Amino acid sequence: MATLTETVMDNLITAILVLDNELVVTYANPAAEQLLCLSARRMRDHPLSDVIQHCSIDLEHVKETLANGQGLTDSDVTLVVDGHQRKVELSASPLMWQRSPSMLLEIKAIGHQQQISKELQQQAQQQAAKELVRGLAHEIKNPLGGLRGAAQLLEKMLPDPSLGEYTQIIIEQADRLRNLVDRLLGPQRPGHSQQENIHVVLEKVRQLVALGAEDISIERDYDPSLPDIEMDPEQLEQALLNVLNNAAQILADTPNAQITLRTRTEHQVVISGKRHRLAARIDVSDNGPGIAPELQDTLFYPMVSGRPGGTGLGLSITRNLIDQHKGKIYVNSWPGHTTFTILLPIRR
Repeated sequence: MATLTETVMDNLITAILVLDNELVVTYANPAAEQLLCLSARRMRDHPLSDVIQHCSIDLEHVKETLANGQGLTDSDVTLVVDGHQRKVELSASPLMWQRSPSMLLEIKAIGHQQQISKELQQQAQQQAAKELVRGLAHEIKNPLGGLRGAAQLLEKMLPDPSLGEYTQIIIEQADRLRNLVDRLLGPQRPGHSQQENIHVVLEKVRQLVALGAEDISIERDYDPSLPDIEMDPEQLEQALLNVLNNAAQILADTPNAQITLRTRTEHQVVISGKRHRLAARIDVSDNGPGIAPELQDTLFYPMVSGRPGGTGLGLSITRNLIDQHKGKIYVNSWPGHTTFTILLPIRR
């Protein structure tokens, strides 16, 4: 590479990689070393798939753009580097170097402010979806009550008691729909709050899940210095139980299945645009197949499920319960790893 070109690229703040036609790294600038946590020497002559653990863009698709002589740009790419997930903007451009096809890969980390803005936008969308479902659920409940009442009156007026079998079917199905609607609505307001240790709640949930998932190892990595939190223990127990049950069901066919419960203290955390000096962090991690990228942004919406046969209500209810505790929940996932993180403010 020409000395001037190399000098310019070495001084760019954007991470730059040059790849050959097999996506093997031939050059990495200092910004790429910092972003990918590897030296240029360790990256050079290694496939891109060895440099990063996971990329939300199919690397074969990136390879095709090189073969077709076209560029590729994506402003919302997830990379997993050194066990950590990073949101980046990625641009790939074909170039000719030494008469062989190569690719210039530009990677720019998404700024903290951009990430907060995206979270607020997603929260607004989820809130709108929740309000829509609640409005629909209320509209369904009214005619259901009338339908059930009419079936009960009809049962009393039937000349043949044996026909009551059919009115019972109407009543049972109306009750089933009402229960579904009640779950859609979820708890409307926080319950009774008290100062409680989050590990007490986690242990209850761990024991409940362990009883029905004997083939899954549930590991604990608790921070004993974590102070008590103002919470409704029953609501938080329900929220965590939904997350762990989901993980256990997804891990049913996974060899060496493991769930890890981790607690830590986080400082200067931003939740819903508001900064909190101190927060409790709860991670629920598993080594399952991961969540499909197209589901990750909508996973907490009502009626969205990543599991065959799932109702899509558990995580929606969990988010509602966490919101009522002024906290937030989000997920990081790639094949072989999924972590649901809950942040709860600690008020002193």
